[in-house]
Amino acid sequence: MAGIVVYFAFLLISQQVYLSQVRQDQASAEARLAAARQENEALRQEKERLGDLNYIEKLAREELGMTRRGELPYSTGRK
Repeated sequence: MAGIVVYFAFLLISQQVYLSQVRQDQASAEARLAAARQENEALRQEKERLGDLNYIEKLAREELGMTRRGELPYSTGRK
């Protein structure tokens, strides 16, 4: 009888450990999913902005240092 009790106690403990690990894995997966959703939304917004010529011009000026024909580049000396 004691052997059966020990066996079922072992099963119960091992199942609790397994469920704990599954819960941790699920929480980790949910955190990765939330981060991926945020990144996806940021990329979606960036894609929409890239359809705006004013935004493209702003990027070209600020990030690439481009100017229009006849303009002189202006530098603040900072980067």
